[in-house]
Amino acid sequence: MNYKLIALDVDGTLLNDEYMLTEKTKYAVKRANDAGAQIVLCTGRGPQNTLPILAELGLEGIVITHNGAATVQSKDLKILHEVTFLSEDIKPFIEYCRAKQAHFAINAPFEIYVEEFNDEIKAMYNKFKLEPIVTKDAIALDIDRVKLSVFSERTAMDQIEADWRAMASPLSIIRSGHHFIDIMHAEASKGHALRRLAEDKGIKQEEIMAIGNYYNDSEMILYAGLGIAMANSPEPLKLQANELTGSNNEDGVYQAIMKYCF
Repeated sequence: MNYKLIALDVDGTLLNDEYMLTEKTKYAVKRANDAGAQIVLCTGRGPQNTLPILAELGLEGIVITHNGAATVQSKDLKILHEVTFLSEDIKPFIEYCRAKQAHFAINAPFEIYVEEFNDEIKAMYNKFKLEPIVTKDAIALDIDRVKLSVFSERTAMDQIEADWRAMASPLSIIRSGHHFIDIMHAEASKGHALRRLAEDKGIKQEEIMAIGNYYNDSEMILYAGLGIAMANSPEPLKLQANELTGSNNEDGVYQAIMKYCF
């Protein structure tokens, strides 16, 4: 085994467009694990809908969730590391969403809170196997905030991203999908979380493989000794990667693991 740690993004990478794990992908990931590589799912998802995927792979271990804001141990749900932010930091973004009627959710490590829940929004959460908690005032919540997520159609998200990048804020703005933007602490990223985990485990950069497909995977791919972009990645991410593999609908994770690990 050439790598001691394999970091895998979930949506658009490990899962196909039907949000399913194929048998070939499960085979490759399990084989790499059995050969000695630690498999770490690194995702914008929370633990509540990431850990079932780890279980479906037949594995236990550590997941990096909320785009690096919460690292969780699967066997006892212990939070190994989290990066939170203050209510006042997120207030301008929530007020913007309310004014523009853009759907948003506040994430604690294990819970997700929303102020609206219509049929369209419910369908989106069902797709990701999430059950949000409805609250009257997300700003007033007494929780450990790790992420604000915003969801809308692509053109609206492009405008929201442009508006928010023009705002002065201590928080970071991450485009995690065509229809999603995440707001988090400036020190929260998949790359930072992966670096911290690797240092805790005594694993060198050159002993890490990372596979992803979107801009929130950028720092993770750049940090890893071997950073691989899926064929369904945007061109800027492909240029940052050391290598390319097939798309998430072509068992790209299977292709990469079999080629570079075995």
